[in-house]
Amino acid sequence: MTKPHCHYNSDGIIVAIDGPAGAGKSTIAKGLALVLNYLYVDSGAMYRAVALYFLDNNIDIENNAEVRLALKNISISFHDDQNNRIVFLNGVDVTELIRKPRIYTILSKISALKEVRDSLVVLQRGFSKNFSLVMEGRDIGTIVFPEANYKFFLIADPSVRARRRYLELKHNGEMNIDEAKILEEIKMRDQKDSTREIAPLKKAIDAIEIDSSKINAEDVMKKMLTHLNPEKQFQGQP
Repeated sequence: MTKPHCHYNSDGIIVAIDGPAGAGKSTIAKGLALVLNYLYVDSGAMYRAVALYFLDNNIDIENNAEVRLALKNISISFHDDQNNRIVFLNGVDVTELIRKPRIYTILSKISALKEVRDSLVVLQRGFSKNFSLVMEGRDIGTIVFPEANYKFFLIADPSVRARRRYLELKHNGEMNIDEAKILEEIKMRDQKDSTREIAPLKKAIDAIEIDSSKINAEDVMKKMLTHLNPEKQFQGQP
């Protein structure tokens, strides 16, 4: 099957990891990048940063002109500090803010906007110009890098993903969180992401599917490394 034509130049290896919310993409992509000494890019953090900006500035997402103008005023960058990925929005550290529950109330709508996706895809492809990278998201292997060297599609049972999200929020100090409500939100997000008109969540035809429901992040990375670099010995969590 002919791969989709895309407009980007990559000087390194690209590893694309896609999958639904809570499947473990961020943890696994970050760990894999450390093992391989590749750049790690969390595309989801970019969409959450845009959502935060839109919420804080009362951007009308139904107004295309207003959305386009807002995007011109957004700058997103990353910085690694002692193995922690810091996300900056217009020069301000928003790493914790973009993980707050209110972001998820608008995230699917933000992610479905063509103007937002077009803007962020350009930024995401730019990371590949000088680096080998591991990028995770929902359309990395299908839209952002359809010619990626390696593609993985990570899945997990919705109840497992809800539990992971619940524990993450609890660890971050969130109060009054309901695991059943999180499960319902995850199911709704899955439905919206997989049926949206622009860049829907789907497995690339040449992606390797891995179910993380009953295995931990280290075991998932071991599976990936057998495809990426059979000679690379995984020595535990980097």
